[in-house]
Amino acid sequence: MKKVVVGLSGGVDSSVTAASLHHQGYEVVGLTLWLMKGKGQCCSEGMVDAASLCEQLGIPHYIVDSRDIFTENIIDYLVAGYETGITPLPCSQCNRMVKFSPMLKYAKETLGIDYIATGHYARIKYDQESKMYQLLRAIDPYKDQSYFLYDLTQEILAGTVFPLGEQTKEQTRKIATQLKLSTADKPESQDLCLIESHGSMKEFLNKYIQQKEGEIITEDGKILGSHNGIHHYTIGQRKGLGIAYAEPLYVTRLDPIKNQVIVGTREEGGRLNCTLERLNWLSIIEPTLPFRAQVQIRYRSKAVPVTVIPLENSRVKLNFDEPQFGITPGQGGVIYRGELLLGGGIIERE
Repeated sequence: MKKVVVGLSGGVDSSVTAASLHHQGYEVVGLTLWLMKGKGQCCSEGMVDAASLCEQLGIPHYIVDSRDIFTENIIDYLVAGYETGITPLPCSQCNRMVKFSPMLKYAKETLGIDYIATGHYARIKYDQESKMYQLLRAIDPYKDQSYFLYDLTQEILAGTVFPLGEQTKEQTRKIATQLKLSTADKPESQDLCLIESHGSMKEFLNKYIQQKEGEIITEDGKILGSHNGIHHYTIGQRKGLGIAYAEPLYVTRLDPIKNQVIVGTREEGGRLNCTLERLNWLSIIEPTLPFRAQVQIRYRSKAVPVTVIPLENSRVKLNFDEPQFGITPGQGGVIYRGELLLGGGIIERE
């Protein structure tokens, strides 16, 4: 009988992952990471629901205190980024540094189990020709979460199972109902875990970053209003600017040196290229020559045609076929060839 450690958040996706593997004859062990400090955080409810599910399935359940590693790799990472005028992408960092790598290590070294499984919507296959594991998009395009998994490693892919990658969210809900799981009707999480626990990203950041008043200006330097901290803004933002103008304006740049929020029209916010740093080539050997691919610059955006030009020091330049709006320093640029995720990196500031 195969053994597998399932990461349980207390949601329906991870619950169906555990239950499905259990019903397939796997020896399943539940594992929940305690990420948040303090009482009343979102993790508390999740841990209770995860424990309840394990009791229902009759499987062991372990809780690992990951609060310090979460603070160091996610909270400190976010605060440092927003302080310098970028909008960090915490989920990919969290998946590699806080979740998958520590979970796999705990499974192997503490429990003697070689595999972990999670409720992510993505797929893994082994390519005989390249002798590499490859990450692919999920069957369900509306739930595909491969964008957040680009920073994983070959070792992690080799030891990970994604049971939900071949099904839709609707099918997952149906399975949860059929198996009468306690989490079957649990609402889906809509926000970053930090937002859920603090009420909003603004409230979270205000706990760590001092508010500092500055100017909101146009691209040509016209002062339109004021702000109380550039960490409250992100590239592409339109709502909540608190300014009046003849046409819709969006945040096009943030200047941490001058403490300015620069706004412009949608056309002024378009860019034909950008650079990615901290490249992680997940499914292929690092390329040395330019090549054609598609890139996704936000989780909910479509992958668009691009020419990828490898640079030194784990960087690439992306030349888009058409101007792209909302290219945001700190967010992920994830490179695909069809459904195959090649790799990804962090969008650099200009």
